[in-house]
Amino acid sequence: MVTELANLKSISKSFGGIHALRSVNFDVRPGEVHALLGENGAGKSTLMRVLGGEIIPSQGEVVINGKRTELRDPRDARALGIVVIHQELALAPDLSVAENIFLGELPTLISRFSLRRRAKQLIDRLGFHIDPGRLVGTLSVAHQQVVEIAKALSQDIKIIVFDEPTAVLGAQDAMKLHQIIRGLRDHGVGIVYISHRLDEVFDIADRMTIMKDGETVGTVATTDVKIDDIIRMMVGRPIANMFPERSQRTIGAELLNVKKLNAGRMVRDVSFSVRAGEIVGLGGLIGSGRTEVARAIFGADPLDSGTISLKGKALKLKSPRDAVKAGIGLVPEDRKEHGVVIDKPIRVNATMARMSSVVNALGFLKPALERTDVTALGKSLRLKASSIDAPVSSLSGGNQQKVVLAKWFHAGGDVIILDEPTRGVDVGAKAEIYALINKLAEDGKAVLVISSEHQELFGLCDRVLAMGQGQIRGELTPSNYSEENLLGLSMMGGARASNQGSQV
Repeated sequence: MVTELANLKSISKSFGGIHALRSVNFDVRPGEVHALLGENGAGKSTLMRVLGGEIIPSQGEVVINGKRTELRDPRDARALGIVVIHQELALAPDLSVAENIFLGELPTLISRFSLRRRAKQLIDRLGFHIDPGRLVGTLSVAHQQVVEIAKALSQDIKIIVFDEPTAVLGAQDAMKLHQIIRGLRDHGVGIVYISHRLDEVFDIADRMTIMKDGETVGTVATTDVKIDDIIRMMVGRPIANMFPERSQRTIGAELLNVKKLNAGRMVRDVSFSVRAGEIVGLGGLIGSGRTEVARAIFGADPLDSGTISLKGKALKLKSPRDAVKAGIGLVPEDRKEHGVVIDKPIRVNATMARMSSVVNALGFLKPALERTDVTALGKSLRLKASSIDAPVSSLSGGNQQKVVLAKWFHAGGDVIILDEPTRGVDVGAKAEIYALINKLAEDGKAVLVISSEHQELFGLCDRVLAMGQGQIRGELTPSNYSEENLLGLSMMGGARASNQGSQV
C-alpha cells in the first residue's frame, strides 16, 4: 500500500561548483500539511523545483504514487497533479484575472462569460472578492497571490506547494487561506507549506522538515517540538532576543511631519509625525491605505492636498528622486517590481540611490570604493551571494530583500520608510534586520515601519498607528499593544475614529 503521494530520495543538485542539495530526503503524504523550513539559501525552493519538474536532480530519485518518475518539466508535474505556487508569482499582468486562471485552456475558443463565471466561482471559494475581468497588473500583490492560488485550484491537484503564501496577506486573509488549506487537506490533498512565520507553521502543519545548507536536518511531528527547537535546528544556534531593546535609544526632535494628507482614494486626511531616533509602526489590514501613505510621502503618488515637512521645512515632492534628494528612503513592499533592478549586479543595486559616494568629481565610478562599501554592507546584512557582481536575480527571495535594505542603508537620509521589511526573510536574518533597523533609529533617523506581522510592529516600534479605510484611526503604545486592540482600531467606524484623533 502506497503511503506517500511523493517521495524524494537522496536528492542532490549542484550548480557549477555550488552544492544546492546534498542527499535530501522528503516525502508528502495524502491529507497532511508538511512544512518545509530553513533559512534563506537552505535549499527549500530548489527542492520544490525538483518536485515541480523545473529542475532535474544530479542524483537521487523522484517517486510519485509508488513509481519512480522522471519529471522533465512542469508539464509532467502538472499532469500528475503537482502544482507549485512560488513566492515570486508567475502571472501575465496584461491578461485578465479569468484569463490567468485558465491560461492553460487558451487560446481555445471559450465563451468569455463562461470563463469569468468559472473564475468567479473559484475566487468566491477562496473567500475573496476580485473582479474576474480586471487586469492582473492592476491588482495589489495580495490579490495577485489569490489569483495564483485560484489558478492552482482550477486543476485536478494531488499535491500543492505553497512557497511563502501569506507573505503578502494580512491577518484576516491569511486565516481565509488556512481554511482553504485545511479543506484541501481534509479531501486528501498533500500540502507542502514553506514559511518563515513559525507561529502559523505550528498552527497549520502536521509535520516539519528542517533544512540547512542544502541538507536535511530532520523531520519531526509538530506536536513533538517547540518554536525554540525549530529555530535551533534551522540556524544552528538559539536566538536569545528576536527584538532589540527600545530603551537603548534616545528620541529627539521631530523630523517628519505629515499633515492632512490626501492622495487618491486610499489616503484621507492623514496626519502624524516621527521624531529622530523613533520607530513608528503603521498597522491595519491590507487595503487600509498603509502602502499608499508611504508612496505619497516618497513622491511616488501625487498629492491632492496636505503637506509633508522634514525638519520643519515643507517639501515639494514631485517624484521619488525629489524624496531621495530631500533625505527620504523607501523599502517597497514588492521588491521584485519596485525595489531592485533584478538583472543588475548586487553592487549596482546597493549604491544606485546615492551614486555620488562612489564616483569622482567627473562622474566616473571608483570601483575599489564601490566594492569596499558594498562588501561591508553585505557582511553587516549577512548577505548570501557568490559575489557582489552576481545579479540580484540569482539570489533567494530573502537575500533580494537584503539588497533592497542595503541600498537605503548606503543612501543614508533622515527618514527611512520600510514597507514589509522582512517579507520572505528567514528567522535568523529577521533578528539581524531588526537590529539594523534599530541601529538606524539609534543613529538619529526617523523610521516608519509598515508590517502585516503584528508582533513585528509590537517588537520594533515605540508606537503604532492603526489605519483603516485610508484614515489613521488611533494610536497604540507598548502598554496596550495587542492584536485585538490594533484590529479594533483599524476596523472601527468613523464616529469612534474621530474620538481617537487626539491620540495621534
